[in-house]
Amino acid sequence: MDWTSPTGRKITLQEGDITRIAVDAMANAANSALAGGGGVDGAIHRAGGPAIMRELEAIRAQAGGCPTGSAVVTGAGSLPAKYVFHAVGPVYRDGRHGEAELLAGCYRKCLALADERAVRTISFPAISTGVYGYPQNPAAEIAIREVRRHLERPDTTLEQAIFVLFGKAAFEVYREILVA
Repeated sequence: MDWTSPTGRKITLQEGDITRIAVDAMANAANSALAGGGGVDGAIHRAGGPAIMRELEAIRAQAGGCPTGSAVVTGAGSLPAKYVFHAVGPVYRDGRHGEAELLAGCYRKCLALADERAVRTISFPAISTGVYGYPQNPAAEIAIREVRRHLERPDTTLEQAIFVLFGKAAFEVYREILVA
């Protein structure tokens, strides 16, 4: 399932394992301590190997972590990518504590990191929708809106953004929003 911008850039939806998709940059749903975890974060660390954690340890030593709504970059270790953008999404409380802006900030920061590195392809998981509890529909609306806006800019290096979704239910939510 694809959406193509007037500039020819694409958003693609795939159901599957983000660690198996070859891209220039892979976004990770990280925690603010950059300490590894479960879900997508755990899968990326298992597939990428210890080199990623060593880089995150250096970032933690210097910066102490990563604030919610932002992202940091490491190499990709053994993953089929050049970079991993570790994005820290918000824990969903009730939608009235800035969660939407923080989630949008994750996507914007990853897209800015992509342009800084002349990235042409990037993959995203459904940030914050797992253990952080962000409801799928509003999270997908934010993700697709931010990526679509970025791909419509004339100055981006990005050519394709791939949302790699875990499970048919998540895929269907993103599909409905993408075609709306």
